[in-house]
Amino acid sequence: MSALNNLSDIARNGVWKQNPLLVQLLGLCPLLAISTTLVNAVSLGLATILVMLLANFAIAGLRALIPYEIRIPVFVLIIAALVTVVDLSFNAFLHDLYLVLGIFIPLIVTNCIVLARVEAFAAKNGLAASTLDGVMMGAGFLWVIALIGGLRELIGQGTLFSGIEMVFPSLSGMQVLSADYPGFLIMLLPPGAFFTLGLLIAGRNWIETRANQRLLDQRKHNDKPAEKTAPATA
Repeated sequence: MSALNNLSDIARNGVWKQNPLLVQLLGLCPLLAISTTLVNAVSLGLATILVMLLANFAIAGLRALIPYEIRIPVFVLIIAALVTVVDLSFNAFLHDLYLVLGIFIPLIVTNCIVLARVEAFAAKNGLAASTLDGVMMGAGFLWVIALIGGLRELIGQGTLFSGIEMVFPSLSGMQVLSADYPGFLIMLLPPGAFFTLGLLIAGRNWIETRANQRLLDQRKHNDKPAEKTAPATA
């Protein structure tokens, strides 16, 4: 039961409690540059999940063989090799999308989320826990950047799934708002990503504050001594 609870805590931390974007504020560079559309955001998020999964798995398996003094260069070398595989795969199988994402696929090597989880978790834990941590931290990054990308695309140009034909040629994006929608340019620029991220952080903090307050009220109620009832009189 404790092992299941530990895995549940790892999943919860990655997606919500220690979300890389909403809490740790890591990976802001790709967030600002790539989250202009939902398709771009999801594609980079999936690439990041794949790298984090493989990096955590590899380093958790090799941690006993890596000397402590040179661990950081070795970690970077492993991550760089994995990112190179992902980069070449995008170039080979999703070339149009590869051209859009550009330098931000190779820059996953320098993404603080990847190196931070490798150093803080994978280098100290077993294969199963480390692999799950990589997947869930990547998932936390994915859902936030995807939500921001969808909101920026919808408000900025009135569409959703623009560019989906780069992944699935038989599909096309949707014009959600009216065809004469003038667009909202600032949402397609980096300040739009900052504004949207700020609102999401505020929303998460509000939800957490409400949840903590309810928990505190519940504890106070449980700790409150039961009122003594007066004995019945004849």
